[in-house]
Amino acid sequence: MAKEIGALVKLQIKGGAANPAPPIGPALGAKGVNIMEFCKQFNARTQDRAGKVTPVIITVYKDKSFDFVLKNTPVAVTLLEVSKVKSGSKQSNRLKVGNVSWDQVREIAQNKMPDLNCFSIESAMSMVAGTARSLGLEITGTSPLKK
Repeated sequence: MAKEIGALVKLQIKGGAANPAPPIGPALGAKGVNIMEFCKQFNARTQDRAGKVTPVIITVYKDKSFDFVLKNTPVAVTLLEVSKVKSGSKQSNRLKVGNVSWDQVREIAQNKMPDLNCFSIESAMSMVAGTARSLGLEITGTSPLKK
């Protein structure tokens, strides 16, 4: 028989760096989850992603047990890493802070495809390009997207 779900908790934690301090402690403590057990399991499963922001969806069951699913690094974080920029532009429509190529956009879209709600690589690339524009990044080269 399936366990009854009590709550879903969504967090973004750096890989291999989970500890009981906020935001993890208060979010899971309020649901009655063993925080140290979660931290140990999360750190063990994200050793290969050390230092990278990792979204996680934690399913808390009525009996206070839990499961969690790891997602890929957010597109905005990946774009900032690729463009070697510390943060996005304050006025993204006027001030451009860096640039990425369409090949880099395609690579990011392919990596993020399982987490996106689209079916084709072109639509995933369009989503990544929109995030790049919102960050104030210029996309260089000719667009492979249909117009």
